[in-house]
Amino acid sequence: MAAASLNRARDKYSVLLPTYNERENLPLIVWLLVRSFHESGSNFEIIIIDDGSPDGTWEVAEQLEKIYGSDKILLRPRAKKLGLGTAYIHGMQHATGNFIIIMDADLSHHPKFIPEFIRKQKEGNFDIVSGTRYKGNGGVHGWDLKRKIISRGANFVTQVLLRPGASDLTGSFRLYRKEVLQKLMEKCVSKGYVFQMEMIVRARQLGYTIGEVPISFVDRVYGESKLGGNEIVSFLKGLLTLFATT
Repeated sequence: MAAASLNRARDKYSVLLPTYNERENLPLIVWLLVRSFHESGSNFEIIIIDDGSPDGTWEVAEQLEKIYGSDKILLRPRAKKLGLGTAYIHGMQHATGNFIIIMDADLSHHPKFIPEFIRKQKEGNFDIVSGTRYKGNGGVHGWDLKRKIISRGANFVTQVLLRPGASDLTGSFRLYRKEVLQKLMEKCVSKGYVFQMEMIVRARQLGYTIGEVPISFVDRVYGESKLGGNEIVSFLKGLLTLFATT
């Protein structure tokens, strides 16, 4: 029991924040993250992976590093947009935590849920804790009917075809053991919106345990949503590929 308590005291959470044109959102999401970790008493670092944003996101990130310190805000930029999966790999190479938290930087994922993720992980000793919009008091705010139908439909079809053992496959607010995320990244081949889904499917294949926390998803506060027709087509293609290969 004493050893378990000691290990928990040593736990550190590395938040990976891939950014592209998030100048308005970044200061607020970082402030909310810092406040959430301080209130819960958890050790943390925030790794900002900016892909050459032309809107000044990088300059804002540099100011945040000065405010909160380079031990808490790690700047690990890339020259251009190279995809979400490679951003996670890039961020993990610099992460010193034994747990990794992935989330969007556009305020659609509120850091107030992170202490619940941490509690859930400890409670069940889970390998992964995933935020879910489709269970308990989880939900979505700010989407029109069309987007809600697309999201619900995608999730339903995925559940029927793949039976992944989790209620929200396309969400991107999750906590992973670092070594589990590293192993999953080695296995995953998808890109775009299918990537998050494949992570859960592969986790099930490898026998990793998954806990869930209901979350409220809020449509991005500043900037434009990146979901378009091409992404929907890519999602369907990726889903069929996973169905055929898993």
